[in-house]
Amino acid sequence: MKIYKRHYLLISFMVGFLVWLFASILFRVAGHYFFIVDNVFVMVVLYLMLIPAMGFMSTAVFKRFKLDNLESVKSAAIMVLPGMLLDTLCIQFFEKIFPNMPEIYSKTFASWLMFAYAIVLISGLLRRNQDKL
Repeated sequence: MKIYKRHYLLISFMVGFLVWLFASILFRVAGHYFFIVDNVFVMVVLYLMLIPAMGFMSTAVFKRFKLDNLESVKSAAIMVLPGMLLDTLCIQFFEKIFPNMPEIYSKTFASWLMFAYAIVLISGLLRRNQDKL
């Protein structure tokens, strides 16, 4: 099945939603095992892991569709949109959605999420046209 370039915004939205869904399920089921706010080393590692993970995910979409600079920015914005919208509910109702994690973790969790979204947006902004490389 050939995916046409004109579908890059729809695919970007779907990728963003699926990443949000997978991450939300992971945190709901097992977040209390690895999201340990009291452990500075663990938190630094979790923040640092976001850089290659989110960068790779977004860059894979940009490359798949051979997006130019402006298209990469649009794609990045669309990718983060579903997660940003849905995570407002996750943060507001943190104790109900993530019952295995203490409610005091919600601030750090929100910070971590914003960092993840920022990485995707930055990867779109810093994208170079492939024909210039």
